[in-house]
Amino acid sequence: MLKKIIILVFITCFACFNIVFAAESGGMPQLNPEFWISQIFWLIITFGILFIVLTKVILPKISDNLETRKSQILENIETADEQKKESQKKIDEYEKIILDSKIKAKNYFNEAREKILEDINKKRNALEKDLDEEISSVENELSEFRNKSGEKINKIAAETSAELIKELIGEEVNSSSIAAIVDEQAKLNKERKDVV
Repeated sequence: MLKKIIILVFITCFACFNIVFAAESGGMPQLNPEFWISQIFWLIITFGILFIVLTKVILPKISDNLETRKSQILENIETADEQKKESQKKIDEYEKIILDSKIKAKNYFNEAREKILEDINKKRNALEKDLDEEISSVENELSEFRNKSGEKINKIAAETSAELIKELIGEEVNSSSIAAIVDEQAKLNKERKDVV
């Protein structure tokens, strides 16, 4: 590569020789062919040193920096991939936790609902049982009242009839015979109702 640069410099100098030779008469010392050899010498040394500095010092540093950047970028990409995988794991874990929580909440809700329904059914059964007991007790009281009321009505009817007859005829009548007549009449009424 150094050879190519030196050849390129010589070709450029040779091509410019005719142009410079004409400019020599203008009074520019750098264009005077007398100084060309020293100028070419210093040009070669300057560009040679510049070439050596570029190839041995600057370009390796740039190359090292590029390699360092490349390796750093690869490390960052690997780290980002690992963090992405970890974050995906965390997201999956959170989704699982949320799903489990929803299932548990649904189960708790269903259990609570079943418990409430069971309590309601127990209370309804107890209430129905209490109502049945109250109804049977009232029915018993009514049947007792009916049975007793018939006797009381017969007794009241017998007493009222005895008092009416006493007022009508002016004498007391045997209360047992009036009670027997009232009982007989009540039995006849009861038989008529049973037949109908």
